Amino acid sequence: MMQDLYCRQFDLQEQQVRVICRDVGGSFGIKVHAYPDDFATVALSLMLGRPVKFVADRLESFVSDIHAREHRIHGRIVASKAGEILAFEIDDLTGIGPFSMFPRTSGIEGNQVVTLTGGPYKHRAYRARLQVVFQNKVPTCQYRGVGHPIACAVTEALVDGMAGRLGLDPIVFRQHNVIPDNAYPATGASGIKLEVLSHEACLREAQRLCDYDTLRAEQAALRQQGVHRGIGVATLIELTNPSAAFYGVGGARIASQDGATLRLEPSGVLTVMSSVGEQGQGAEAIFAQIAADAVGVAMDRVRVVTGDTDATPYGGGTWASRGAGIGGEAVLQAGRVLRDNILAVAEAILKRDRTGLRLRRGVVIDEASGQALLDLAELGRIAYFRSDTLPASCTPELMVTRHYAQRDYPFIFTNGVQVSHVEVDVDTGFVKLLRHWAVEDCGRVINPMLVDEQMRGAIVQGIGGALFEECLYDEGGTLSNGNMADYLVPMAGEMPDIVIGHVQSPTRSSQLGAKGAGEAGTAGAPAAVMNAINDALAPFGVRVSSQPITPEKILRALGRI
Repeated sequence: MMQDLYCRQFDLQEQQVRVICRDVGGSFGIKVHAYPDDFATVALSLMLGRPVKFVADRLESFVSDIHAREHRIHGRIVASKAGEILAFEIDDLTGIGPFSMFPRTSGIEGNQVVTLTGGPYKHRAYRARLQVVFQNKVPTCQYRGVGHPIACAVTEALVDGMAGRLGLDPIVFRQHNVIPDNAYPATGASGIKLEVLSHEACLREAQRLCDYDTLRAEQAALRQQGVHRGIGVATLIELTNPSAAFYGVGGARIASQDGATLRLEPSGVLTVMSSVGEQGQGAEAIFAQIAADAVGVAMDRVRVVTGDTDATPYGGGTWASRGAGIGGEAVLQAGRVLRDNILAVAEAILKRDRTGLRLRRGVVIDEASGQALLDLAELGRIAYFRSDTLPASCTPELMVTRHYAQRDYPFIFTNGVQVSHVEVDVDTGFVKLLRHWAVEDCGRVINPMLVDEQMRGAIVQGIGGALFEECLYDEGGTLSNGNMADYLVPMAGEMPDIVIGHVQSPTRSSQLGAKGAGEAGTAGAPAAVMNAINDALAPFGVRVSSQPITPEKILRALGRI
């Protein structure tokens, strides 16, 4: 995207612009935008004819990089006395700063909120209104889980409130109202297209994982002793693997497809070049896994190259939890073609029918007996340096490029359930996080450890938004806490143990079957924590809904200050 923007803004051609972005830290959406500083730096370099380096310190970053999630939402829910959710209604007022961010626009977060609210449930009536306003503040745009944390928090607060009004257990109420697992494909009330989800299975697994009944019994006993613990539940959906329709209809030149090039080296090593960059998600490890499995080599014989427009295929990069689902599918398709091409060369070298040959850990073997027949290093030597020994009809094609774009749905939705366990000190307003559980259905799990840690990191980020992180402005619109001393972020000492479980419902839109996972933790954690706090405060007949939920807000709700 940045290469294309530099070309268009400065009247350059692609071969004149090289963007290198190797192994940078987490982006979380902030780095997916085009900032004025980017173009000013390039312009100065072109004018001066020499390299120009731009560095932003923490304060500059705070007041120039995008912010997110400033919403004032009024919401309503309607349910029958029998406990059936009938309708949701929301009115969302969101601020976006002084101008809309280029090229993705700042209206998307609010659009996501009104699209996703009520998403997990089978109600049919829904009404939403969105107003986007300009402010004398830092620009606001896409940040990890765009719109999801707000939509989930609003939805799940309303659902919890209705469950309380009806005298129903929050999980029982959800089990009765989520879209059944056997009802897919389905269309939500807002018009979202849902391929295959597993709300019922995720709720059952979450209930088992946290030993829900025991938690409730313990909660009741402790309340008798003046200890106020709460259990919060959040059911969520997350959009991943976007199709071309997402940006295509708006005219933004952001690729929906990704590409992968796989090349067998003469040494038998496999080089994978992917258009998806590495920003800490573990994308390179996943691509190595997929390529090794698809071709038939050991993972330590796979080299992955990302983050260089001169070396990698064209693609959309990493955003919207699409790295594994879109980029990984391109790697898989290229790998399978390369494997077939390798076996075609092996057939010529060995003079044996390829139908009886297989590739296993870098060796061509006889499928029936398992006998090793030809090492890939020897195959590479012959293919590259002694092709004169091969039949004239055999031209080795040991470099394959494939692109993939998801076209079956606007998005491939994933889903999950989170449960938060907290203790609220009603004298100080402080919240102690005791434990957090998450059950995630991200389709086929390629690397369980990576998925678990993506979820844990995202949950911590979501908890940060729920309890700590807030941009404070003075009356003149000046950011007053733009530093890491005054802007609170979650630290290890405050975080609870986070237990992760999985349900797998592979998408049929790809051979890989993978959906995204990186944003689901952020999407559900604020709702689960807020519901847990309100559950702890239930004996006092008060609720808090403004995030971050600070001790001051809790004490004000309790009438202590």
